[in-house]
Amino acid sequence: MRFAVITARCLSASIFFAMAHSTHAMDARVAKTLMKVDSDTRLEQVCDIEAMHRVGKEIGLKPDRAKSDISIHPFHQGDTMKAPGAAFRSKGLWYALSFECTGTHDHLGVLAFSFKVGKLIPKNRWANLGLWG
Repeated sequence: MRFAVITARCLSASIFFAMAHSTHAMDARVAKTLMKVDSDTRLEQVCDIEAMHRVGKEIGLKPDRAKSDISIHPFHQGDTMKAPGAAFRSKGLWYALSFECTGTHDHLGVLAFSFKVGKLIPKNRWANLGLWG
């Protein structure tokens, strides 16, 4: 299980860098990489990326990382994921986030997404939540 967590973290970073700043559309390399992980992990990755995109576009912050499992593991039901304990990082600071995300059947795209940005997470809580600067 520890290997799966490490792999998912590495995968998230590689997927983000493959998609970031150029276009929001997923290219074939990213889709191929995502198909190597289980369906729930794939949905989490796609929804985390969507969270960064939406927060940047709609709130005006500049997220460079999002995690759906900071304080509560996300809930999966079919193609929908609820992440009440998520967070994102912008300019070196972490903010609480909750979102609901419905993905395509193959979990390579997002059909619906709603979110709420919470409070700034104090630095003294980062280590316990698995966050970094």
